[in-house]
Amino acid sequence: MTDIESRIDTSRPHTARIWNYWTGGKDNYPVDREAGDQIRALHPGIGEYAKADRLFLGRAVRYLAEQEDIRQFLDIGTGLPSADNTHEVAQRVAPDARVVYVDNDPLVLAHARALLVGTPEGRTDYLDADLRDVDTILAAAAKTLDLSRPVALMLLGVVIFVEDDEESYAIVRRLMDALAPGSHLVLSHTVTHPDMTDVDAAVAFWNEHGTPKLTQRTPAAVSRYFDGLELLEPGVVSCSAWRAETATPDVAMYAGVGRKWGAR
Repeated sequence: MTDIESRIDTSRPHTARIWNYWTGGKDNYPVDREAGDQIRALHPGIGEYAKADRLFLGRAVRYLAEQEDIRQFLDIGTGLPSADNTHEVAQRVAPDARVVYVDNDPLVLAHARALLVGTPEGRTDYLDADLRDVDTILAAAAKTLDLSRPVALMLLGVVIFVEDDEESYAIVRRLMDALAPGSHLVLSHTVTHPDMTDVDAAVAFWNEHGTPKLTQRTPAAVSRYFDGLELLEPGVVSCSAWRAETATPDVAMYAGVGRKWGAR
């Protein structure tokens, strides 16, 4: 058994594996499916959130590669490989795109090297690191990415695991401060909203039974992550509504894309 495999805990449900279950994946265990079903009973639409977040990732990466000529992506909190991962979307547009994935979930890391294989023209790398390890992430990412050129920082559903508000804002700021002008922040975050109270019940259940714990924030609090950046239209909205071609119901996962101009 490898060191990574020895870190996989199948006795407690884990968010990455439940997310994988909700999106139709097979990289999960009975404990994850049981918890996923219990959460879905509290909030029947939760599976749609996972799918909407994945579709947002595809639209955002495609936009950045096609319209902004972004060729470098730093995807932190990757999650388990699924359809249309960041490198797949980016390299369809630009085969020479470079992507660095970062996660500290052992099951994600066990699958990443086998499944997240990019084009011969581009490069794909994987880091075992926590979001809070900013210096470690930047130093290791710089071996694959040229941080003097624009990078898309992908933070989808990951800052929810930093409980302290100011710490979470500081982490995002430190990461963006290290990136070149023309870089973009792509971020999604579970929200608490008066029109979506069943989400609060689902989150409370998760925090009692699952790992790691997550923190909801208001849409206004999510918008703060983009302070100092040029927030692209349509702003911070339900991820299902961000530049979607067809109207779909809002979900309690809000998202936005911001551009860095000059010194932040």
